[in-house]
This record gives sequence, C-alpha cells and structure tokens, in this order.
Amino acid sequence: MSDLIPKSVNIFDDTMREGLQIESPDISVDDKLRLLNAVSEMGAKTVTIGSFAHPKWTPSMACIDEIAERFEPKPGVTYTAAVFNKRGYDRADGYYPKIDVRQKRYGTHVELCDTFARRNYNRTQAEMLAQTDASVQGAAEAGAEAGSVALGNPFGSNFEGAFGLDQRMELMDLMVSKWRSVGIPVKRVSFLDAMGWNMPHTVRKTILAIRDKYPEVETYHMHLHNTRGTTMASFYEALTLGATDFDTSLGGMGGCPYCGNGRAAGHVPTEDFVHLCHEMGIETGYDLDKVIAAARIAEEVVGHPLWGHVSKAGPNPHKEAVYPADMPFVETLEEAAHFCDGPHVYEGQISPWREGDALTRASQV
Repeated sequence: MSDLIPKSVNIFDDTMREGLQIESPDISVDDKLRLLNAVSEMGAKTVTIGSFAHPKWTPSMACIDEIAERFEPKPGVTYTAAVFNKRGYDRADGYYPKIDVRQKRYGTHVELCDTFARRNYNRTQAEMLAQTDASVQGAAEAGAEAGSVALGNPFGSNFEGAFGLDQRMELMDLMVSKWRSVGIPVKRVSFLDAMGWNMPHTVRKTILAIRDKYPEVETYHMHLHNTRGTTMASFYEALTLGATDFDTSLGGMGGCPYCGNGRAAGHVPTEDFVHLCHEMGIETGYDLDKVIAAARIAEEVVGHPLWGHVSKAGPNPHKEAVYPADMPFVETLEEAAHFCDGPHVYEGQISPWREGDALTRASQV
C-alpha cells in the first residue's frame, strides 16, 4: 500500500444540494429538514443546505428560502449553500451568519467538453477560458496567496467522446500559466467529472502527470460521478496518490440533468466511502453509525431505494459486533438490517446451525 495514503481526508457530503436537486420537487420541506438534521449529525464539518438556483432550472430547490429560515444549526457545523450568480449570492447572504457563503477560494474552472459547457453553463469553452483572465486578476488584486484550477469533465464526454491525457494537460498548462503570470501558485486541482467517465487508470495517470510537472500542487479534489460504477476504484487510486478531498452523497443519490444520464449519474455513497477509509485506517471525522442512519432516512425521504451498500449490509462486524454463529437464514434486505434493527427482523427464519453437528465437533478437537 502506498505511503502517500493520507492519515485523514475531507469528505464533503452533498446530499442536500446535488442529491436532492435531481429528486422529486414534491418532497416536503419537513422531510428535507428531517434529512438535513440527520446529515448535520454525521460529523461533517461543513454542510450545504441546498442551492439558491432559479426554480425553472432546479425545481427541487424552489423551497430553499423556507429551509434556510426553518432549519436549526447544529453546534460545530458550518452551513453553506451553492450559489451560481450574484442574485443567488445575495439571497443566500441574507441569512448570514446562519448560512455562510462568504468564504472564498480563488480558482478557475474550464470544461474540456464545449457541448457540456453550453448545455450546463450557457457558455462556450472559449468563453470560460476568456473569463479566467478576470478571475486570476481579481485574485491578484485581492492578495490571494494560492489559486486552484478545476478541470471540467476531464476524462470524457457523452457528447464528444473520450479525452486524452494530452488534452487534460494542455488545459491544465493553460490555466496554470495564467496564475503564474500574476505570481500566484496553483496549489489545488479539482476534477469535476459530471458525466462519470473516470477510470482508475486514467485518474492515476492524470494525478501522476500533474504531480510530476507541478509539484507545488498540494491538494487534489475528486468530484467524480459514479455513472458507470467505477468511481470507488478511482477514489482508491486517488487515495494511494495522496488525494484528500472527496465529494460523496448518502446512498449515492445525485445526478446531472444536462449530461444525458439523470439520476444514473450519481455519486459514491458517503457510507461506503467512509467505511472504506475507516477500514484503511484513514480518519474522516464521520460517525459511521450516524451516516448509515442518515442514509436510511434519505431512502425514506426520496421514496425509493438508493445505491449504498454499507447502509444495507452494515459495516464489517468487528469484535463484539460479529454475527452469532446460530443466527437464522437472512435473505431479504429487511432481514439484512439486523445489524442496526436487531435480531427480531429475522425472527421465524430457520437456522442452519445445530449443536453437536460436524462443525461443532470439529471446533472441539
């Protein structure tokens, strides 16, 4: 195992924003508040309550002001929201300090896919590139000591096909050069893979290439959609190379209406990634039992099964949590939930265990 694996990671659970924005707009505010309370109890340092977006494009967020007014902050948690323009910022900032959207990270973001840039941001790739000059200049005038770059859909596009390492590095070089022109080093790189083209080997090659050419980069941020089921493996590869910042959501809920995959473009389930990190000895700050409880609430709130595994099978049972040898058959998902609901869920099932059978005798030899 790589000695670059971090001792701790920052996991940003985006259930309330990217998770709910693709779900039914008919989910009640009371249910959303119930879910927000559960998310706030998991151990996350920062929680996004949703997005201040136009309801025409994101109808599930039409109730964001009511949520902002009614939710009760938990001690030790910083609450924020997604904003996409000045109007959205002003609406969210009206709830300061309950909601803090004032914390700023200076960065530039350009899509490799021109089609996606047009569909999602109503801008061409060329327009996004042109805007980076103003962003970099603004950061310099504000006295920024470090900058960040975000590569949008760096691995491929449902509309334009696969992108190669040379294309990723060409865009990376262009943005880094703009930051260097004003004397600001780039210390953070984000991969924003909304269309879910990530593969473990392409993630690895890309991080290695950036690390080799730009050793000043300290932080790698992975926002990789799990559209085709490869993202947990990609996250693991990133972990072995020292990545520390990861975006997830409860049950893997989420998606993108602009990429052609809808809810199928979900995330790595928060509960599964927290479990992986804990089994690897990586600190997350999350209480896995509370994450599992929140994931189960999320399924109730959205009204359909989600895609997490640990929330259904439970974490690896260690020490006193190991299953009893004489437990009955477990077949259904409801029975599998005995790890948190108790043994009554499989009551009435027959047991394959018999005292005095060959297995018992062998153990006594």
